[in-house]
Amino acid sequence: MSKRVLTTESGAPVADNQNSATAGVGGPVLLQDQHLLEKLARFNRERIPERVVHARGSGAYGYFEVTDDVTAYTKAAFLSEVGKKTETFLRFSTVADSLGGADAVRDPRGFALKFYTEEGNYDLVGNNTPVFFIKDPIKFPDFIHSQKRDPFTGKQEPDNVWDFWAHSPEATHQVTWLMGDRGIPASYRHMNGYGSHTYQWTNEAGEAFFVKYHFKTNQGIRSLSAEQAAELVGKDANSHQTDLLQSIERGVTPSWTLYVQVMPAAEAADYRFNPFDLTKVWPHGDYPLQRVGRLVLDRNPDNVFAEVEQAAFSPNNFVPGIGPSPDKMLQGRLFAYADAHRYRLGVNHTQLPVNAPKATTADNYGRDGFMATRNGSRHDKNYEPNSYSGPRQTDAPLAAPLAIHGWTGTHEAPQHVKDDDFFQAGELYRLMSEDEKARLVANIAGGLSQVSREDIIEKNIAHFAAADAEYGRRVEEAVRALRED
Repeated sequence: MSKRVLTTESGAPVADNQNSATAGVGGPVLLQDQHLLEKLARFNRERIPERVVHARGSGAYGYFEVTDDVTAYTKAAFLSEVGKKTETFLRFSTVADSLGGADAVRDPRGFALKFYTEEGNYDLVGNNTPVFFIKDPIKFPDFIHSQKRDPFTGKQEPDNVWDFWAHSPEATHQVTWLMGDRGIPASYRHMNGYGSHTYQWTNEAGEAFFVKYHFKTNQGIRSLSAEQAAELVGKDANSHQTDLLQSIERGVTPSWTLYVQVMPAAEAADYRFNPFDLTKVWPHGDYPLQRVGRLVLDRNPDNVFAEVEQAAFSPNNFVPGIGPSPDKMLQGRLFAYADAHRYRLGVNHTQLPVNAPKATTADNYGRDGFMATRNGSRHDKNYEPNSYSGPRQTDAPLAAPLAIHGWTGTHEAPQHVKDDDFFQAGELYRLMSEDEKARLVANIAGGLSQVSREDIIEKNIAHFAAADAEYGRRVEEAVRALRED
């Protein structure tokens, strides 16, 4: 076997990779040393901007296998028959911290899944919680600013975190989730994943349904207490990455069972909760879980930067039979996610191997830009329509049209019978055991007691009391006890 030759970026052989060229022995380094300059310049540019949110992530490849017939609800080809398998890539992440943050922290977890289907890539971007803190995308930048490092102190500030929540009563449901027992997963393998948003499925007959996705872990739910998490972070800040990598390497392939809740489109308008409100769930008694298939992770990336950091997910990557709903947060993310990747990775990021279609070929009139690798030839036109053999539209919509009416303007979400900000948070609290309630109250009080302003504390306590009188009373007592110490 012949030895591999080290070369420059242009392919020229490198004579010496240990010593820079100098003006004589011990002399100053020469500007003409092309190999040195190229290495230093490339090193300076090795990093791309990290994600503003979901920066700290891990990922793995696998497959999705259909186990149950759902063709009555969707015409999506990758869901068209029992036994069908589709290659996937799943990226897990924390939300608030930076790329260098620890894994075992109290924070929602991203659950972003790419299906490499024969009709194009389908991206399902969700979390490990079925709800979120806000329901309108215009509040998202402010929410994230309140949760990240303060511009002056350079660290996360309880005043900022709880002040935003004090002015956002719709966050009470998600705060109850986050501060509860599932707020710190033991590993990525031991948590559920949710599409969180409401999506639309359309069948071959053109009938529309609204759906919510639930990926139930087959490893069982395992979570950490605040004390266990602090100890684990001290031992291995990369604990979730370590667990995922090592489990797959030794052949222990994690899996999830996908279920969906299905709502006929005609029932949405009169449902007791706004079905497009990201701070709400659909109770399973109203819309039971229906099994769809199994997700398995069986292969680690060969290069974390190329395949995890450069992985780009966008909820507007739909395939025929799946589309958006009027969920306002989803509507905002249809723009924001793709735009974030164009900024971070460039306009041609979809041509990177981890993002490119695998079961079909992208064929369109997009041209040029940084790092273009699919730019056509003398025989390809860069406009449409044309008289040549370029790709043409199908005239077949991906999903059913959504009916709209009313006046343009800035409107609050429509109110349904049970649409307040506290009812479901109270229902969640009342489902908990006494031990779970005690830990929830302790977790909330631990953060809220550090807030410097009494009015912010009082507003948050009022939210918990509105969800459940006992809930509010216990939080108030716990906060008072901590502040008197």
